[in-house]
Amino acid sequence: MLGAIAGDIIGSSYEWSPIKTKNFELFSKDSDFTDDTVLTIATADALLNGKSYLEVYKKYPDEFYNRGYGDNFAKWASSEQAEPYNSFGNGSAMRVSPIGWFFDDVDKVLEEAKKSAEATHNHPEGVKGAQAVALAILLARKDIDKVAIKKEIQKRFQYDLNRTLEEIRPIYKFDVTCQGSVPEALIAFLESIDYEDSVRNAVSLGGDSDTQACIAGSVAEAYYGTIPDFIVYEALKRLDTKLSQILRKFVEVAGQK
Repeated sequence: MLGAIAGDIIGSSYEWSPIKTKNFELFSKDSDFTDDTVLTIATADALLNGKSYLEVYKKYPDEFYNRGYGDNFAKWASSEQAEPYNSFGNGSAMRVSPIGWFFDDVDKVLEEAKKSAEATHNHPEGVKGAQAVALAILLARKDIDKVAIKKEIQKRFQYDLNRTLEEIRPIYKFDVTCQGSVPEALIAFLESIDYEDSVRNAVSLGGDSDTQACIAGSVAEAYYGTIPDFIVYEALKRLDTKLSQILRKFVEVAGQK
């Protein structure tokens, strides 16, 4: 789960200043956690404490305001509306990583990812994006190789993962939909050689950089099993006390290393 958070923080500086290179500063004075981190922690809170996804996704934006929430989500979160709003935005995928760590069974991971998505993103593409990321994390942490992960995600979700970053990067534009950003984030992981490289790949696409780095980073952490110490340090020092406490508790309970 820290892989998602660190990716979010690294990508945050480039969300509105997109770049098309892997050669960039990982952390700067502008690097900070966004709604991706807040809602990832909210998902972990729901799992740890038996809360509903609806409850935490309503509560956290009120406590951690002005973190870059999408307009439709922000309106929903601040309203009395309990029904989802049929979104296919990548918000369902950016927040799902704790589910890939918390459960060990494929069917349970898919079921729980669907539930977390449907609190807001009940469009089929919104559900698919969350399920694809959660399943990739589960497979990665079970030492399934990249070829098999790629094959399984393509078969289940019909994502085209055969493209290369070199092909995608020149023509890729900012895209907050699941179908237009989740496959690209997964390709960023698939082409990587380690955690840092995965995040650099994602940011270098020049799209929704914090969310794509969050997604790529979440799978990369599960696959490579480690995040460089300096990235861990820089990410953790930017979190507030409550978020840090829930993160640490989740790591302890989920047995994450």
